[in-house]
Amino acid sequence: MKSKRRVRKKSRRIIILNLILIGIAIPCAVLYLFVQNRAKDHGPSMLFTQKSREKEPTELLEEYMGYLSNQAYDKMYAMLDVEVSGGITLEEFTSRNLAIYEGIQMQNMVIEDVSYSEADQTVSYQTSFDTSAGKISFENDALFVEDDGQYLLAWSDALIFPDLECTDKVRVSTAMAKRGRILDRNGRILAGKGTAASVGIVPGKLKHKKNSISKIAELLEIEPKAVKKKLSAKWVKDDSFVPIKTIPQVKEIDLMTLEPTQEALEEKKRQDLLLEIPGVMISEVEIREYPLGQAASHLTGYIQNVTAEDLEEHVGEGYTANSMIGRSGAEWLFEKELKGHDGCKIYITDAGGSIKKELADIPVEHGQDLKLTIDAGLQSLLYEQFKGDKSCSAAIHPYTGEVLALVSTPSYDSNDFIMGMSSEKWESLNEDENKPLYNRFRQTWCPGSTFKPVIAAIGLETNRIDPMEDFGNEGSSWQKSASWGGYYVTTLHPSSPANMENALIYSDNIYFAKAALKIGADRLEKYLAKLGFGQAVPFEMRAASAQFSNEDHINTEIQLADSGYGQGQILINPLHMACIYTAFCNDGKILKPHLLFETDAAAEYWIPDAFSADTADRVLEGIKKVVNDPNGTGYGLHRDDILLAGKTGTAEIKASKEDSSGTELGWMTVFTAEKGTERPILIVSMVEDVKGRGGSGYVVEKEKQILEEWFAKQY
Repeated sequence: MKSKRRVRKKSRRIIILNLILIGIAIPCAVLYLFVQNRAKDHGPSMLFTQKSREKEPTELLEEYMGYLSNQAYDKMYAMLDVEVSGGITLEEFTSRNLAIYEGIQMQNMVIEDVSYSEADQTVSYQTSFDTSAGKISFENDALFVEDDGQYLLAWSDALIFPDLECTDKVRVSTAMAKRGRILDRNGRILAGKGTAASVGIVPGKLKHKKNSISKIAELLEIEPKAVKKKLSAKWVKDDSFVPIKTIPQVKEIDLMTLEPTQEALEEKKRQDLLLEIPGVMISEVEIREYPLGQAASHLTGYIQNVTAEDLEEHVGEGYTANSMIGRSGAEWLFEKELKGHDGCKIYITDAGGSIKKELADIPVEHGQDLKLTIDAGLQSLLYEQFKGDKSCSAAIHPYTGEVLALVSTPSYDSNDFIMGMSSEKWESLNEDENKPLYNRFRQTWCPGSTFKPVIAAIGLETNRIDPMEDFGNEGSSWQKSASWGGYYVTTLHPSSPANMENALIYSDNIYFAKAALKIGADRLEKYLAKLGFGQAVPFEMRAASAQFSNEDHINTEIQLADSGYGQGQILINPLHMACIYTAFCNDGKILKPHLLFETDAAAEYWIPDAFSADTADRVLEGIKKVVNDPNGTGYGLHRDDILLAGKTGTAEIKASKEDSSGTELGWMTVFTAEKGTERPILIVSMVEDVKGRGGSGYVVEKEKQILEEWFAKQY
């Protein structure tokens, strides 16, 4: 009986406990259904407020703006009282905000001075952010409504901008900056505005599409898939003009001459064939043009459309997907000055399209025109003389350091990059064994005998050489001792007596080999370092640095002896060589070269104490005779009307001392030797592969023609 009573008591307790639990569960279920119904009535905002029950309006505003900065439009929408916000849908809300904020390129939003007014239920705040038209800042108010103790945002267009209404538009207009021109010293255009022909297709008028596209691609020297890709762009409609390729413009005046060029005739024929295809149109477009073409392409460089990598590298510098950027030469070097800055304006328009309020404005700044020290006529003269060779030339004003010409041959045409180069053309340029894309005037080369005046000056400055001392006539070959084994220094023109002046006139290798040994490796290295070896030439356009050895030092007597006549491991850039030669007509001071033109340019010195005035004068007298003494190796440049000075040079390029199949570099350095000369000039030219073509004499003849036209002003 006792055990039965215990069971009945236990059962009663369980029943009572269950009734209590049921009593708790029913109100909870009712509350849950109430919340769900509220959520349905008020949209996502109710669900959001369950998580935000404890947050004040100021906190909620900052949270909303944080979502805005991260483009989390769905989370922003979840904070709204949709009914009070005009019943706007998530899609409408996202579309409106995204179009405006991304359209103006909003970033770096800052919210400050946030305060809440219980009376008005508004949060006042100051906001600012960067846009494509500069910084925008304004004061604004955000209304929060309370619903069962929760705060929800009452959204309207005015939350984007205070004066913005739902029927208004936020507009962005841009004004493209004009790229500055590159001019020569006389105002002649080296790079500037030109016109070309844009070949395009109107898709709706294109008949026999497959065959027509193939024919168009063939005439334009591009792949048919490139044409198809442009025609398949989303914006293209049947009546759209779809640009396919830019090609040279055929000018009537070029065809009306007595003898039109073959290029003009072929281009006219090509364009006539294109126009025979239904749907093809050709219109005039503005392009960047390089009037000197191949004559100055290594100097001017070219521009191209920016790439994704460019945009990433130049963030914040005003580049867009439609921008152009300098790729090489002066276009790259002076990109910041030439580029300019696009203008941009952000403003609100009303439903009728009238401007309601301007929000931000950056005025357009066109790129600067740059005038270079270059003389376009001389640039073309040098190119025309050497265009069939692998060569480089540097010409400067010997008393101001103004660079008058920089030429590399063979060359490419910068205009080809503007027009759109075919893959075949690009491959041919890259695979050409003569390397037309290779900029030779920026490289270093073995100078040969043009280096002898430098050794002469160093010998005098270090007091290791008496200019009147006769080093002895050794004939055509010499070695210091049997320790040199089978190696001999050879010369084509031994001098007698073998003093400094005669050695310069006859270009005696043996004399200068002995001179280098007298100077010594340590002294020579130190002095060459003083003359800029191992350092960059202080010039706007970077060039390779000169060297006296492939290693840190001149390591052997043979290498030292060879260095004396510009062989061994001596390498120097032609502009650097030109600068050193300016010391011989400027009392021993080496001029600093420069490329930007200045009215009444004054000399600026790179190395003002390169040599003493006496040393410079002594060497100058010797190299005057190189050109004006009938026995001088540069006598081919002698003139009766103008006193010139200079030095020839032939450098052997071979794999080893025993190599008999090597090639030769031919050099000529020449300059006006008197300051009163009307058109002073200093030219350094180097030509590869002159072996069997006259050595340095080949270069002498070329420079003779250039100087004839330079002094006669025949260009």
